[in-house]
Amino acid sequence: MLESLISSKTRIKLLLRFFLNPGTQAYLREISNEFGESTNSIRIELNRLTKAKLLTVEPDGRTLEYSANTEHPLFSDIVNIVKKYVGFDHLLKIFFRELKSVHLAFISGDYAKGIDSGLIDVIFVGNIETGFLDKATSKVEKLINRKVRTLVLSTEEYELLVDRFFASNVLLLWGGDNSKGKKN
Repeated sequence: MLESLISSKTRIKLLLRFFLNPGTQAYLREISNEFGESTNSIRIELNRLTKAKLLTVEPDGRTLEYSANTEHPLFSDIVNIVKKYVGFDHLLKIFFRELKSVHLAFISGDYAKGIDSGLIDVIFVGNIETGFLDKATSKVEKLINRKVRTLVLSTEEYELLVDRFFASNVLLLWGGDNSKGKKN
């Protein structure tokens, strides 16, 4: 979908990197190592996105830290496009249609860092029957053409591990302040 609109694969990767998890920051060499591409090709695309004011840049010593410009008028639209590109919209719709007893759901791993690796890690908190979860996971994988790995925790297990979750990159998909029936 995005490939037909945006011809630069590097630019697509950068949009995913910064708009899947808008709170993340990165610098040129870090992104170059992560993508396995030259710093020059990354720099060109970072400059284009910065010039378009989609990214902000802050000096940090001798390096420049890039992040998504959350003040840009198209910010929420780009976030929604990126999430649809990855398939989060389908993931939410199928999982929560099939699984009725989810209290919280998170994305962790690469996608929480903004890396489109093809493997989405989803953590559920609640009393979930594995048969329904396996069925829903299979549907989601076929629909979004990505592998989905799930982890189910009871509320008690989550309470023991909550500090570890938020010490690393996680994206809240469902629950928290919105657990009264609203999906993020």
